[in-house]
Amino acid sequence: MATLADVARRAGVSPATASRIISGSTKLVTDELRERVLRAVDELQYVPNAHAQFLARAQRTAVGVIVHDVSDPYFAEITRGLQQVATANGRLVIICNSYRDPSRELEYVELLRAQQVAAIILAGSGYHDPAFTKALTGKLGAYTRTGGRVSVIGRHELPGDAVMPANADGGHLAGVEVFGGGHRKVGVIAGPKVLTTTTDRLAGLRRAARQYGRTLPQRRIVFADFDRDSGAAATRQLLDDSPDLTAIVALNDSMAVGTLSVLRERGIAVPSQMSVVGFDDMPIARDVTPALTTVRLPLTEMGARAMTLALEDRARTPRVEPAPATLVHRESSAPLT
Repeated sequence: MATLADVARRAGVSPATASRIISGSTKLVTDELRERVLRAVDELQYVPNAHAQFLARAQRTAVGVIVHDVSDPYFAEITRGLQQVATANGRLVIICNSYRDPSRELEYVELLRAQQVAAIILAGSGYHDPAFTKALTGKLGAYTRTGGRVSVIGRHELPGDAVMPANADGGHLAGVEVFGGGHRKVGVIAGPKVLTTTTDRLAGLRRAARQYGRTLPQRRIVFADFDRDSGAAATRQLLDDSPDLTAIVALNDSMAVGTLSVLRERGIAVPSQMSVVGFDDMPIARDVTPALTTVRLPLTEMGARAMTLALEDRARTPRVEPAPATLVHRESSAPLT
């Protein structure tokens, strides 16, 4: 099978020139040179390596996105916004799932940097891990010094622009819904302790508890993994340890869906016996029964804005754009009677 080097020798040009002509580069060459190369391609029956051409194009147009797990509805909505803007700008999106493994995030940054992507977007919560943050900051700093762009979604101590979801304000809104509704015995299903998202949402809940003269004891907080099954397991633990609960706040909607399933199994009526509040307003929140009261974050818009920041010219100082939280009241919560 003929190679690019064979074509270049037959045409009497360098491999780089042959490659540009074969790939349709807009760089000007003489008609005579182009004809020699194309004639050599025909005589040798050379077939270009499609995979190599794809990678070459990707280096110039691609944007790398690192998420915890794109199958998670939260990240699926964010990714939809990222891709909308990328497509409108003729960009390819390379999505990397870290599965909340910090070492994997570091590896992905190195891989994306090696692919010469135009920008890297970290679309997930920061970690309470100083050593990891220092290592990631160093890698991103090296990347930006070579012209790369960085943007993040969530609270991070990293270089680059940021879209900042109002997690603490959203936690406060969820707290107002339950504590303001007269609930005293409130259980909380939080996310992983190591994530800043969990810390911020809990801080907002605690602020609401203080506002209404209530307490949120540690024994009524169970940490889970931001997914349906861990939310169900946490709900069972809360109900077994505190059977007098009248409300449960799950700090994302996937865990809240797990909560609703356990309450249904145990014959606990929602909301007459137990109010349930979620967080994020994922599409499924409207479709479960009863429909889920939740704190809405503009997930698709957050992704779109992060991609826009990544593709815009670098600002003199890093930009931070807030993403507001609002409470969406549906059938799963009610005042205590």
